[in-house]
Amino acid sequence: MRKAIYLDYAASTPVDKKVADAMMPYLRRHYGNPSSMHSFGQKTRAAIEKARAQAAGFLGCKATEIIFTSGATEANNFAIQGVIKAAIQNGKSPAPGWSVSGGKPHIVTTAIEHESVLEPCRNLEKQGITEVTYVKPQKDGVVRAEDVAAAVKENTVLVSVMYANSEIGTVQPIAEIAKLLKPRKVLFHTDAVQAANFLECNVQKLGVDLLTLSGHKIYGPKGVGALYIRSGAGVEPLIEGGGQEMGIRSGTENAAAIVGMGAAVESLEDPRLALTNIRIRQLRDKLIKAVLKKIPDSELTGSLEKRLPNNAHFRFRGVEGRDLVLLLDQKGIAVSTGSACSEKTQDPSHVLLALGLSEEDALSALRLTLGKHTKQEEVEKAVKILASAVAQLRKSKV
Repeated sequence: MRKAIYLDYAASTPVDKKVADAMMPYLRRHYGNPSSMHSFGQKTRAAIEKARAQAAGFLGCKATEIIFTSGATEANNFAIQGVIKAAIQNGKSPAPGWSVSGGKPHIVTTAIEHESVLEPCRNLEKQGITEVTYVKPQKDGVVRAEDVAAAVKENTVLVSVMYANSEIGTVQPIAEIAKLLKPRKVLFHTDAVQAANFLECNVQKLGVDLLTLSGHKIYGPKGVGALYIRSGAGVEPLIEGGGQEMGIRSGTENAAAIVGMGAAVESLEDPRLALTNIRIRQLRDKLIKAVLKKIPDSELTGSLEKRLPNNAHFRFRGVEGRDLVLLLDQKGIAVSTGSACSEKTQDPSHVLLALGLSEEDALSALRLTLGKHTKQEEVEKAVKILASAVAQLRKSKV
């Protein structure tokens, strides 16, 4: 049987053996409810608190500033809606539906965010609860820090900018934005889901108030995420009930997944990871050069320099990205057109449209993302198969 080549690490990563081993006892042996006072519950509670400390160590914050969630989507929704809820309750804005100009809380975000940021912003806007400004990136997929700061108004309560784009891999100037925002006294959130494997995520160095992580993007389990909330930041609960997670995210904790995420986050501090990421970048660079050389009318999307080391995003003129994904899958190559959350639609990517690309160009996109298990021979084979697939699809349209 032909072995498939996986080049979709931005969508999901395989669970590390170390992570799976850490999780197993909490799937079978240590099953106590972490809120229970008996020894069964306290054994589970101790494991969750260890994971919280592991996440805090990676982010350079206090353990009490880490809240575990069901994933990055919930964490992003929590950051956005929780801040707005707090702003309204604390009297910083009128009640929802208030029509006085400038009275509603204002959010600044970008036009290239993940759907889990854009959708809650759009819904709050539609309901008349907030105003939202969507800052556009430059053609290279990077947002100017000055443009973000310039969008802040007197009633701005939150700025949310993705650290590294989930589709084209461009890295945003988070620390630079934070410096410009500091005098404005607004909360600053970043979705660091794609960045965590490769970039500095110390929240003190970045200067952020809220930061989102996801388990399954860092060789951990699916269904678990974390939100860093700086002490004193105004964020109200979205899920109410038994008061778990220090009273701001109710619901019995998914202990096994949280333990797995803790182990995965701890692995991000392994000094050997730097060498792994250099190898990934070198493979990625070879991939980009080979594709652009071997496939006519192909183009790299976004900045090459300000980009995650594992991301290669292309456009192939005259080819539908979705057709290419399906054909490559038949040939044993797993890739995507962009974010897995939006790939099920046939609409052009909002990220690519925000760069000023036409709908036709946006629909011709393909994303290849590498990981620590990617081998050179796999990259070489993938390029040959990709070149053949593009030629096949172009020929079929003649």
